[in-house]
Amino acid sequence: MFTTGMPVAGQLFFMFSTMMIAVPTGVKVFNWVATMWRGSMTFETPMLFALGFLVMFTIGGFSGLMLALTPADIQYHDTYFVVAHFHYVLVPGAIFSLLAATYYWIPKWTGNMYDEKLGKLHFWLSSIFVNVLFFPMHFVGLAGMPRRIPDYSLQFADWNMVASIGAFGFGFAQLIFVYVVVKCIRGGEKATDEVWEGADGLEWTVASPAPYHTLSTPPIVK
Repeated sequence: MFTTGMPVAGQLFFMFSTMMIAVPTGVKVFNWVATMWRGSMTFETPMLFALGFLVMFTIGGFSGLMLALTPADIQYHDTYFVVAHFHYVLVPGAIFSLLAATYYWIPKWTGNMYDEKLGKLHFWLSSIFVNVLFFPMHFVGLAGMPRRIPDYSLQFADWNMVASIGAFGFGFAQLIFVYVVVKCIRGGEKATDEVWEGADGLEWTVASPAPYHTLSTPPIVK
């Protein structure tokens, strides 16, 4: 909308309404940080993916603020800067969150603990390569590389090569995740009912894996 040639008053409306998205997003980020503040945290794989989501989602939020400014968006519009912003929000916000949830719940689903070393290897490779993949797109976007084209100028080739290395690395890192899941399903160290220290919900009071009828009698809720 910023680049459709509308009057300045219309551009200001869309700019301010877009910037207002930062308010609930900032509240969410501070809420997540405050939830962890002075907490007795341990850094198993689910928590690492949750923290990775928080950091990279925030990076995507900052670039979103840049895109909300009408004068700047005329330069950013339909370039790879938008691709970088969108994927810094999408990949950690969706994929990292799903991976964190999978690692958190898979001991309860399967009755077996996953391989923690492989899980952490999966996290670090994913975090490194997702940044190698998407961060250079800020540079080529600012240099003027447009989206949705089958080819690009040679001046963008170097950073595109770096991004391609990150893409293949991130993709191969997910094969580790597949292996961890298959290995966990097939066996391993047996998971306790509680699985995680300090897990107090009703789901952590039943066996791992949970029986077909989870609770045969009404539970006592304290």
